[in-house]
Amino acid sequence: MLGVFTAGLLLGGTLSATVLWLASGLVTPVPEVVRAPAAIGVALLGVARDAGLIALPLPQNARQVPQDVLQRDLVRGALQFGFELGTGVRTYVSASLPYAAAAAVLLAGDAGAALLTGVGFALGRAATPALRLASGTGEEWDGRLLDRLWLLSVGGGTALAGALTLLALRG
Repeated sequence: MLGVFTAGLLLGGTLSATVLWLASGLVTPVPEVVRAPAAIGVALLGVARDAGLIALPLPQNARQVPQDVLQRDLVRGALQFGFELGTGVRTYVSASLPYAAAAAVLLAGDAGAALLTGVGFALGRAATPALRLASGTGEEWDGRLLDRLWLLSVGGGTALAGALTLLALRG
């Protein structure tokens, strides 16, 4: 079932990335010298938010995918659940990193970067249940994850801001 769920995540992630890439055409009038600093700024805002330095509400559809999705047909439900989570638009997204990555995709206007970001988002979401299952101790694993969630959020955002800065300096 994890494979079907992951396939749904990949479909959803690549769909969202494609939509962002298509929408990036609307950003083309913005000069390129402004786009990279804007993407870095959004990433740094996300880091500040996740670190608790600023209060910034995230735009999200703050509801969970209904449980009956999985109860009707397990395989189809796992695919649908994965797809909906993969799009990032029908569930909670508590960290700022996906928003910062979406802004970077929108501002970059690069189809390859968009696709890689969508796949990365999907695989990142797939890692949680895969690692939880592999641990053999689900509830203990959940506790360890909660203990490290701040570091993961702030560290991920910092890594994105650093990567965007390096790309801007290189380009």
